[in-house]
Amino acid sequence: MMTDLTAADGHVLDCWIEPAEGPRKGGIVLLQEIFGVTDQLKGVARRYAALGYEVAIPALFDRQEKGAVIPFSEAPRGRDLMLAADPGQTMTDIDAAVQALKAGGGKVAVIGFCWGGGLAIRAAQVLDIAAAVPFYGTRLPAYQIAPLRAPVMGHWGAEDSHVPADMLDAARAYFPEMEVHVYDGAGHAFANEARPADFRPDAAEAAHRRTEAFLAAHLG
Repeated sequence: MMTDLTAADGHVLDCWIEPAEGPRKGGIVLLQEIFGVTDQLKGVARRYAALGYEVAIPALFDRQEKGAVIPFSEAPRGRDLMLAADPGQTMTDIDAAVQALKAGGGKVAVIGFCWGGGLAIRAAQVLDIAAAVPFYGTRLPAYQIAPLRAPVMGHWGAEDSHVPADMLDAARAYFPEMEVHVYDGAGHAFANEARPADFRPDAAEAAHRRTEAFLAAHLG
């Protein structure tokens, strides 16, 4: 269901909440691509809710355009909204979701995709979370400014044109403690089944299975 969150600076944003199935194990904040709170991302939330996690997806474009959900065919529009977002305000909005889940008890992790993957790394630097998992996180040089304060596991495709090998190598050097998995034959958005040209089911399933084990270790 969609609900309201109030960030620390008073901004009110939408947030999709997927209740945990069975005994609650903790919380997961899912961070969007440049397309907003999409049905595909809600499907990811259902996957992790079925494992016992309460999942929140904050609408990180609400400060720019309330309720914006961008078709996958209109990436330039999503990119413009992403570029207009203030990084500090975006992190404030993510923290609002973290705090909302903490109120339900247990530890909280962050999983992000594309733009949200980079934001997951930033969350591991500045927010009080138990773990972070970027899927094909972008804009990696922007986050090489501080150490990680939480464990991070990252997933990237070997053919990701948004994150070339030298960019990922630099991030691995800056964050030597970050666990990195690279998937041969996979490019950007390899875990998004709603983008069939990019989707690589074997890589996606392997990444999610590794993420599930990582979360069990750090949220249990």
